[in-house]
Amino acid sequence: MTNKVKVWTKQHENILQVLEQSGRYIAKREYIEQKMEDHSNLYLGVYEWYVHAASRFVPPPPDVKYPIWVSLSKEESIQNSEGNAILEIELDEDQLIIVDLLKWGNIVNHLYIPKDIEDQKEHNKMLENYGIDDITAFMTPFYPNIKRKIEQSHERLFDDTSVLGDMKVGTIWEIREEWITQITK
Repeated sequence: MTNKVKVWTKQHENILQVLEQSGRYIAKREYIEQKMEDHSNLYLGVYEWYVHAASRFVPPPPDVKYPIWVSLSKEESIQNSEGNAILEIELDEDQLIIVDLLKWGNIVNHLYIPKDIEDQKEHNKMLENYGIDDITAFMTPFYPNIKRKIEQSHERLFDDTSVLGDMKVGTIWEIREEWITQITK
């Protein structure tokens, strides 16, 4: 028998209608574009990478293209705001992917995820020798080897031996109506 876990997510209140009508909610491209506005292309690219990488650990349903972010404790959940709802969800533990929030921030910002402090020092020294930073290496066509190194380091998102911070967050592939234990508007 699988253990149950509780997680919390802040979503636009319109998903309550979707849940009522279909019994299920999945993140869609248009929702991300509406929420992230001018920054949506940045997120869509890293979300596509994330879905591909994370699906090795928890395979998504065939129609799922994007993750749904969740907090692992009520205290760490994002504060509610007008037009949104906080959903408390109870689901099987094996449906949840947990990651280091700082590592995810590095991925979103196209930064290197080091193995350890020594690895970070070596990486910083290399960048210093080139007179660049991670973002320059990643966003320009002039440093393909460094960009590849940065991209490969992103696999450490799922490696618990490399830790950047204490804050953890999770993703799930869908929200099923029967998983919801509480709704706060």
